[in-house]
Amino acid sequence: MSSTFHFFVFILEYQVNPYHTRQFNYLKNLDIIMKTDILKAPRQLFPLVRHLSYRLTPLLLKTPITPNQITAISLSLGLLCALCFISSNYIVGVIGALLLTMSYAFDNCDGEVARVKNMSSEFGAKFDDISDWMVDASFFAALGYGTSQVMNQSLWFWFGCAAAVGAFIDYVVDLFYHAKNKEKEDSLSREEVAVKGKKPEDTLDWFIYIVHKLSRADFCIIVLVLAIFNITWILLPFAAIGAQFYWIADLFDRARGYHT
Repeated sequence: MSSTFHFFVFILEYQVNPYHTRQFNYLKNLDIIMKTDILKAPRQLFPLVRHLSYRLTPLLLKTPITPNQITAISLSLGLLCALCFISSNYIVGVIGALLLTMSYAFDNCDGEVARVKNMSSEFGAKFDDISDWMVDASFFAALGYGTSQVMNQSLWFWFGCAAAVGAFIDYVVDLFYHAKNKEKEDSLSREEVAVKGKKPEDTLDWFIYIVHKLSRADFCIIVLVLAIFNITWILLPFAAIGAQFYWIADLFDRARGYHT
């Protein structure tokens, strides 16, 4: 199934991506690339996962792998993580958390590689969005199911379902937001937002930024820590409520576009 999935992504990318015939000599220019803003070392602590992707991206640039293929790898790792959390085994849970961390790292890398290789595309952005949703929703649903089996209480499964539904609503909100934003003449493109972004200015901005990074960009780190202590189940009630606040916050421009 995994081979079929990757083949499907390759065919889609070949049809949609206009850069599939372009040859890049990155090994020769890697030192120059490393000095660009895209691959500069993170100056801020958050997001923590950026410290992983910053080191992984140069390795990926030495290969012919494309951004959409990196997104497919991220999605595959995330779905494997979900399978791990269906089980109630401690070691399998820790492995699942590590897989989720790698999924998030690759999710950062696809955009970085796309910008360096000049391979950003509308298809790639949409593929990345649906991949993020599938990873988040499958994780919450799997964690809810696994916990309900251990606790012998269906409430935990419904917590997971509520969080998964919240992730889906957030995905739909993003679709509408980007479609609406595309109609504005003076609006920045998604690529420009990713490169430039905006920086937190006041206390509320920093609060929104840190909560956003912890609940999204660094969510995998939280899962890993909880998995090590075997208390991942504690996420479920918070996620069931927090996922709803997350998509509501995404309705407002102030909660979007932060970049440090």
